[in-house]
Amino acid sequence: MGEVRRRAFIRAAAAGGAFGGLSAVGGFSSSRRQDGRPKPRFELGLASYTFRAFDLDRTLAMVGRLGVRRLALKSFHLPLESPAEKVRAVAVKVREAGFDLYGGGVIYMTNEGELRQAFDYAKAAGMSVLIGVPNHELLPLANELVMRYDLKLAIHNHGPGDKLFPTPESVFDKVRSLDRRMGLCLDVGHTARAGADPAADAVRFASRLLDVHIKDVTAPTNKGETVEIGRGVVDIPAFLRALVQAGYAGAVSLEYEKDEKDPLAGAAESVGYLRGVLAAL
Repeated sequence: MGEVRRRAFIRAAAAGGAFGGLSAVGGFSSSRRQDGRPKPRFELGLASYTFRAFDLDRTLAMVGRLGVRRLALKSFHLPLESPAEKVRAVAVKVREAGFDLYGGGVIYMTNEGELRQAFDYAKAAGMSVLIGVPNHELLPLANELVMRYDLKLAIHNHGPGDKLFPTPESVFDKVRSLDRRMGLCLDVGHTARAGADPAADAVRFASRLLDVHIKDVTAPTNKGETVEIGRGVVDIPAFLRALVQAGYAGAVSLEYEKDEKDPLAGAAESVGYLRGVLAAL
């Protein structure tokens, strides 16, 4: 991890409020601080893939310990093949526990049946964002469905080796002429692994930025692996500043892929680092 970024975090923590509740990140009564600096319009969240080795009840308990409110569920925790009544019941349970179930995914869609199933699933759960990877030939139908269901489809980039959507640019090129609810889930770590600049891409493609999966990685190459945020090569402060400057108002969801069987400590460190950076911006 770069010492400059770590020192910035420590200064923010010392200044106070670095580990306050996430309700202070997004949902501000005005768009600027007293000193004139713009405030973030986004809120931190979590992609439940982080807790993929645990059932829904334990996942909700751990997310609660992180103080995170916004949640995107992976099919480990809300199976995609569940009947609509089961999907609705789980969604009610999650919301009654105090979480905003804003999205679901990542969901792969390789044929029309899988595409329609994903939209029905998201609608039944009351999600506003479907995070997915549709095959290219399905994009015209996906465009029809986002209008019919009034749902956002945030297409997730998966880095080098992904033949469909390796970079944010590859998503933007496919959706730029489609409905504005067709957009991008920018995965920060995979963007860096593909050799692109996550901060620059957040600004370049801000008009189609619908969701963010934030992570740090060990190297800006195919061999880069997830580490605790702040310990890797991604310039996290620059990325968060770019989101603020772009006026991004969606979720910034931690997707911590390390330590599958024991992820809570690394996830907590990552959330703490993000809060510290946000307090210093």
